Amino acid sequence: MALKRHGFVRRRRAVGFTQEGLAEAMSVERSTVSRWESGKVSPQPYMRPRLATVLQVSVEELSELLAVTAEDEPPSTDRTRYAMRYPSRVDLVTAAELRDGLQTLADRYDQVSSATLLAQAGQHVNQVAFLAREAPAGRVQREMHLLHADVATFMGQLVWDASQRHDHGTARSYYAQSLDVGRHLRDRVAEGHALLRTCYVALYGANDYREGLALALETARTTRYTSHVLTGLAMLHAAEAHAYLNERSECERALAGAERHLEQADSADAAHDLLSSTHYGRMAGSCYLTLGDHGRAQRFLEGTAADLRDRRKSRAIVLGNLTLSRIREGKLDAALASFTEAVEELHGTRGGGGMNIAFRAARELRPWRSEPAVQEAQDRLMALMEAA
Repeated sequence: MALKRHGFVRRRRAVGFTQEGLAEAMSVERSTVSRWESGKVSPQPYMRPRLATVLQVSVEELSELLAVTAEDEPPSTDRTRYAMRYPSRVDLVTAAELRDGLQTLADRYDQVSSATLLAQAGQHVNQVAFLAREAPAGRVQREMHLLHADVATFMGQLVWDASQRHDHGTARSYYAQSLDVGRHLRDRVAEGHALLRTCYVALYGANDYREGLALALETARTTRYTSHVLTGLAMLHAAEAHAYLNERSECERALAGAERHLEQADSADAAHDLLSSTHYGRMAGSCYLTLGDHGRAQRFLEGTAADLRDRRKSRAIVLGNLTLSRIREGKLDAALASFTEAVEELHGTRGGGGMNIAFRAARELRPWRSEPAVQEAQDRLMALMEAA
């Protein structure tokens, strides 16, 4: 994992220096400042008094700024550290900083392996849960409890993905925490998000399509008047449950209902950050794949894959489904092309959903296993697993 001196970088910027400006003030090369900030080297002891003066800090404070932390682990701020020592004094600014920390982790989710985020997210859950219990009654306490619901939901998502969608119990336990908080606060968005995540475990982990359908519909009922985003997403997953149950007309009605809700979603929706323009195409393609309508599935999945360049875990799932639809139509060359792309996306992220679909596609390629191109593609998947 890459390391960096985040505190040092922030201080340099705070006093108005670019890397070039600090290098000039210290009579060193810009590359030297860059190496200081990356954590590759440290300033020589004789340079530190001068560096502290330039950065307008004490030598002791400079030593703290030179601490090296993980690139995707936002270091605790002074305010957060203070709140952990005196939890009854936690305030809205601390809550906002902790939410920013959650967002930093969430922004990394689609780019890296979930396992690399578990320790940081676990620490964040523990901090937030502790402060939520101790926060003063009123708005601050409510904000901290809502943050606890969100961070527990994210932790459940991480655990499930890192386990390659096998650890249903731990994921559900985190979602249950969020659900309890949402119901206690009568916050339909928090409650609905936890229900929807639990629906995913039922549908894609336990393969209990009836339970998944029931949870999706419960989510839609819960959020119908508070969030078009969550209601639309719930209807998409209800559609997929119907597809698994081979109920085509019900599936298409649910897809139409989802489309109506998602079209009405706007930035004022509390769950707006959960929405992507690719959601509908991704889920509709998966539904038609399950229903055996491979031509329609490919039209949705091809367009969606092209739009998902910056979301590697989601793109791996779409490419895996596209591979399956092409295999089932006998389009071997096209299937191998999308399979290879899916494996490429899985390098570095190893998303549970994408891995599961990639292995399913590898099994369906077995009739052509004597083909050199098929052998090569399957070897790439096995190499990925051996590197895990």
